Amino acid sequence: MQFSSRVIAVATASLIAVSTSVAAAAQRLAVDLTGSWTFEVVTENGTGVSAVAMTQQGDSLSGTYTSGRMGTLPFKGIVKGQTFTFAANTSGGATFTFSGSIVDADHLKGDLDFGGQGGATFNGTRKK
Repeated sequence: MQFSSRVIAVATASLIAVSTSVAAAAQRLAVDLTGSWTFEVVTENGTGVSAVAMTQQGDSLSGTYTSGRMGTLPFKGIVKGQTFTFAANTSGGATFTFSGSIVDADHLKGDLDFGGQGGATFNGTRKK
């Protein structure tokens, strides 16, 4: 009798630990990107800082990307789990595509493709 009580206690404790881990993982995955962000874009020619305003509805992402060099460009994209992608079209017809990962609720990182004409990396920080 005492043996099965210990087995039940250990099994219960294990289930609680797994449930807690699953709940924590679900919270990490449920980051909403809606808000104002600062993107530090690193190219071979130097580093620039841009403002990004995002709105997330479900897995859809939209907003504006504003830089001193490109002006303000509207974008659309998607969020899947811990990754996101969005694209903005320039007035010259090029498409800038940002592909990144959600580090945590306030930090992003990824790569930027300049429409097949080179690339860069970026780090995003949520403005508070």
